[in-house]
Amino acid sequence: MIDTVLLLLRDELISYLAKKDAATVIVDNIGLFESPSGNTLADNIIITLVNIEEESTLKNQPAFKRPVMNSGIYQNPPVYLNLYVLFTCNYSGANYHLALKRLSYVVRFLQSKNSFAASSSVVGSTLNMDDDDILDLKFTLELYTLTFEQINHLWGSLGGRQVPFAMYKLRLVALTERATVREVPLIEEIETNLAKIPQH
Repeated sequence: MIDTVLLLLRDELISYLAKKDAATVIVDNIGLFESPSGNTLADNIIITLVNIEEESTLKNQPAFKRPVMNSGIYQNPPVYLNLYVLFTCNYSGANYHLALKRLSYVVRFLQSKNSFAASSSVVGSTLNMDDDDILDLKFTLELYTLTFEQINHLWGSLGGRQVPFAMYKLRLVALTERATVREVPLIEEIETNLAKIPQH
């Protein structure tokens, strides 16, 4: 599901940029840029997942029951995730101005549209809409500002030189396996052994 979220985001951004500036957008690890396998990362807008956190406000939900025929099944609640996504514009030398221009387009795109749903996506035809998880997919993005110290740690952990970038917090991706914890019969009637107490 995480891959679907980032691919949906990539395709929506490509659709937006097609009307502005024909830039290539890929989902890849910007940390590999200065490695031998990083040749394909030059001159691209790169979407990289840099962190995942569980949404604490939705953490302690009870298991829920879903009726099936004459019984019910208990399933653990979904895990709701926030994804920290890095948009980098990897252009250098004479093309550095393109990095700044295209980063501006990324920010403008996510300012104009910060809420996404697979069911209403302009590129929804590329998704498997028969999958319930994809059909229910919804998320929002907000710009996440880093301090200079955090930026230093981020690019240090990525092992490369800093390039023009913007970090976004992608909120509430629900992940569930829909695995049955246990199956129980439905309650159809209640029996009691209460006796009537005579009044004095």
